[in-house]
Amino acid sequence: MGDLDPAGTIVAKAAGEGLAGVLVPVAFERLDQVEAWLAEKGYDPETDRFTADVSQETLTVTTLGQVDEGGRVNLELAMGLEDRIGGHMVTGHVDGKARLLSRYEDARAERFEFEAPHDLARYVARKGSVCLDGVSLTVNEVDGDRFSVCLIPHTMEITTLGQLQPGDEVNLEVDLIARYLERLTAPEFQDDDPTDSE
Repeated sequence: MGDLDPAGTIVAKAAGEGLAGVLVPVAFERLDQVEAWLAEKGYDPETDRFTADVSQETLTVTTLGQVDEGGRVNLELAMGLEDRIGGHMVTGHVDGKARLLSRYEDARAERFEFEAPHDLARYVARKGSVCLDGVSLTVNEVDGDRFSVCLIPHTMEITTLGQLQPGDEVNLEVDLIARYLERLTAPEFQDDDPTDSE
């Protein structure tokens, strides 16, 4: 959904066979909803920590491998079927990395300009949605592979986005609906008849 809980801090990393164990202090406001899930992850209520296994694919595609011990990461609980949708549809499956080009004040907010990989830029549209480091944001402007978003003080305070500097990379998840539309309208599927069961 892209509505974040307070960020956590990586306190230990241990690599082994393509996996990295990550301990993150838990500050979920809705902790009672996920106690069973956290128990499976080795959650320790005395230290407010749990362990997450990170695959080699995740370390390759995302920026998590670049985060050192003591670094902050954004956290969000998965949305339940009964929950109100407060952002756009976010799966948590990162498509690639975007690079921050500049940031500057824009009234009480700050405008951040990013450059997306060329093969992902076509999924980013003005006034559409984009997910950066797990944060659901509205796209303000688009120019080729570049796009900008505005961050309000609250978002910069509770997420890691406020500490970004030009040259830093963020995890980029493009709009899910745009992905499916491209697949459905692909030329190789135009002759298919979904009502034909034979």
